[in-house]
Amino acid sequence: MLGTGYYSGWILANGVRTHYSWAGTEGPAVVMLHGGGPGASGEGGWRFMLPALAAAGFRAFAPDQLSFGETDARPHAWPVLGHQSLVNHVHDFIEALCLDEVCIGGNSQGAYVAAKYSLDHPEKVRRIFLIGSGTIATAMKVPWPGLETNPGMLAIRNYDYTEAGMRRFLNAIVSDPSTVTDQLVRHRTQLTLRPGIREARTAFEQYAVKMRSEPRLWERFSMQDALPKLAIPTRFIWGKQDKFAPMSMGEQIAERCRSIQFETVDGGHQTQTDSPDQVNRMVIEFFRAS
Repeated sequence: MLGTGYYSGWILANGVRTHYSWAGTEGPAVVMLHGGGPGASGEGGWRFMLPALAAAGFRAFAPDQLSFGETDARPHAWPVLGHQSLVNHVHDFIEALCLDEVCIGGNSQGAYVAAKYSLDHPEKVRRIFLIGSGTIATAMKVPWPGLETNPGMLAIRNYDYTEAGMRRFLNAIVSDPSTVTDQLVRHRTQLTLRPGIREARTAFEQYAVKMRSEPRLWERFSMQDALPKLAIPTRFIWGKQDKFAPMSMGEQIAERCRSIQFETVDGGHQTQTDSPDQVNRMVIEFFRAS
């Protein structure tokens, strides 16, 4: 394990053996969704927030989404519908845990999945927190400056399943290099080498290519109309030093979605890793306000 104060569990979510990290045994339920970079997992994304939420009186769950972590990567679990497969899996996970109502949040791609789940199942969601998301920006048709030369994006595209390649990626998404430990690099690299992970990621990417040429698939992914009308209380946090998805993208989302509380903090693309105490406090205060 990468940290302390949380635990590892497994659950069958609509036939998919799903791994998750959890903390806390009572209180309101919080589901947290990791990003989409190589080696991502619930533990890797939320190791600092899980114990903080438990100490504040919440039950916190961080699943490994389809094609990530230790969750089943056999063909029946491949995300053949792209992001919507991830959304559907999160729904199955929440149902398997018998959670009637949740606070939900996510970082990067996970923020998109959290927001899309909330749009698809508003009756299940009390509050939403989102952290730096180029995926949401894409779904809102917000331009991504320097996308083709972005160090983080290049590290994803050129990831070679080595620890050196993983370190390059992680250094692009945090502003505090001390968080990129040898243990974290090794752990995330090993997760990308699990049987079935490459094939599962290929299935996801093939759908993404198809989506760009088929308007009906783009409409399913898009949030241009729906997100500005979201009625569920939402707080969006963006890192001031985010080199992967620059803060200007978040500011444009905030302009279009006036009901969302938009706030900035010191940190990179993973502010919950760069500034854990501040981000934990912001999330806990927001959830307690409900």
